[in-house]
Amino acid sequence: MARAKICGLRTRETWLAATDAGADWVGFVFFSRSPRFLTTEALKAIGADARVPRVGLFVDPEPAAIEAVLKVQDLEFLQIYAGAEACRAMRARFGAKVWRAVGVAYAADLPRDDEGLDGFLIESKPPRGADRPGGNATAFDWAVMQGWKAPAPWLLAGGLTPANVAAAVRASGAAAVDVSSGVESAPGEKSVPLIRDFVAAAHAA
Repeated sequence: MARAKICGLRTRETWLAATDAGADWVGFVFFSRSPRFLTTEALKAIGADARVPRVGLFVDPEPAAIEAVLKVQDLEFLQIYAGAEACRAMRARFGAKVWRAVGVAYAADLPRDDEGLDGFLIESKPPRGADRPGGNATAFDWAVMQGWKAPAPWLLAGGLTPANVAAAVRASGAAAVDVSSGVESAPGEKSVPLIRDFVAAAHAA
């Protein structure tokens, strides 16, 4: 069984779909260039309570940006695209657990120590010319993870779908997976059936 995170939720309907399906985490994106960007007003409308741990995604954030979100929504985890030092500073400042996003193409890209953080999101490096970080719906070669001694808990992301998540878990050894575009009918538009199928497939892996 792999635990499942559904990221980039934008409506109460899809948040309920994720929680009802048994997702282990739900994620909200606070990066304006993403089609999944969520304003604080939209976040309020979702009304996400603590039935499932909540994760906020931030890219090179200023403390004020995180503070603005935390004023309207508790977050159990901060998923941050930044260097290790910046991530540690946010962890100390806000007292939330921090996962650092790490782009991977080769085995040498994988983290070798915990960096003083709570975990990692491991995904493919952005494609050439991409205007935002992350896997951008692409997967890396999961075989590069063979023999890797993970220094902290981690989630696999990038190019995952209900159809391939079981194979990804087998190939990478992931105990947890994260999906966003792989459960969408269009960029930023989550599909309730695909959310259910992904969580079920991950939990069965």
